[in-house]
Amino acid sequence: MKSWLPAPMMSLAVFVVWLLLVATVEPAHLLLAAILALVLPLAADRLRTEHAPVQRPLLAARLGLRVLWDIVISNIEVARLILGRESRIHPGFVWVPLEITNPYGIAALAGIITMTPGTLSSELSGDRRHLLVHCFHLEDADAAVAQIKQRYETPLREIFP
Repeated sequence: MKSWLPAPMMSLAVFVVWLLLVATVEPAHLLLAAILALVLPLAADRLRTEHAPVQRPLLAARLGLRVLWDIVISNIEVARLILGRESRIHPGFVWVPLEITNPYGIAALAGIITMTPGTLSSELSGDRRHLLVHCFHLEDADAAVAQIKQRYETPLREIFP
């Protein structure tokens, strides 16, 4: 079973995302989603040199819900800023010191930051100890760093030890 499904969560994600993208559950698309859900993780598995098992799947699910919530709230905040006076927007960069060392955890953190409207992961330092983040509106750099670390990095350190 493991050889056919090297990453069951990835297979499930591919299946669901495909159906969401095509916005239909016609039999042909269900079959194509199933084929993609089997083939893409197998192909991706051949490219990986090491695997990153998720240690705390329930925490990962809670983090996923938190990220979805933050995306919705950030969309509203960014829209409010864009529709307001331009002088109210104060973009800036901030270096986030990383405690997480797992490369998959760092990649997940960078992805979460980039997916959240108003922030963008720009660079990872050569020693992988700092992540440069661009904020569309940065009022308090220390608060922004604390929020990223508390909301995203802390759970990711438990998910990817």
